[in-house]
Amino acid sequence: MNETPSAQLVLLTREDHVATLTLNRPAQFNPLSFEMLKAMQAALEEVAKSDARVLVIAATGKAFCAGHDLKEMRANPSQAWQTSLFTLCSDVMLSLTRLPQPTIAKVQGIATAAGCQLVSMCDLAIASDEARFATSGVNLGLFCSTPAVGVSRNLSRKRAMELLLTGDFISALQAKEYSLINDCVPSAQLDVAVRSLAETIASKSPAAIRAGKALFYAQLEATLPDAYALAAQTMACNMMTEDAQGGIDAFISKAPMPTWQGR
Repeated sequence: MNETPSAQLVLLTREDHVATLTLNRPAQFNPLSFEMLKAMQAALEEVAKSDARVLVIAATGKAFCAGHDLKEMRANPSQAWQTSLFTLCSDVMLSLTRLPQPTIAKVQGIATAAGCQLVSMCDLAIASDEARFATSGVNLGLFCSTPAVGVSRNLSRKRAMELLLTGDFISALQAKEYSLINDCVPSAQLDVAVRSLAETIASKSPAAIRAGKALFYAQLEATLPDAYALAAQTMACNMMTEDAQGGIDAFISKAPMPTWQGR
């Protein structure tokens, strides 16, 4: 993955095993327009095929993402167009969950409506203590229905409903308390905090991480017996990998951990 020209809507860069997808429409607060979503989907497909081990979702400018492009939405009033927009957005959000690599949202500014949804659909999230979050569509007469899917799977029901029904902002500290993000740090420390978390994950066996992420989301939607069946099968398959066998042998013999082969 080569660095993308800055004129494009997203930048896809790579440093060692960590890829970064950066929303790059800062003057408009990085809205999830139709073209932005298409660019994100293409970038996610590229990352999925790569040997990157972690993907960071970041943004340029003061805002992380202010949601959908309201001007674009009003310029295309047909229900068919609106359905196509929200379907595409849902596909992008699902792609984050289905991506083999863990994703980390790096939130430097406000994340509202679909921007809050984007944070909620990343596997992990770290925010600047200056960031704020809201599902603010209700303030404009538009309930944040698609953001509700991700938000309600992170927050408790009553916290999620409070956010959705009021449209009020919450601070980064509140977002951490509500489990929308993993941590909030001073803005000057955001780069280091995200990089440290990404490198920690990237240092683990890629095969184990891929299998574990897929299992995590599959078992959440299963009954308890089916969840354990899926988990048992995943662990048995994981044990067949060179990484697991080499790692366990090294632990038993007190030898250094091997170089992960990814299989």
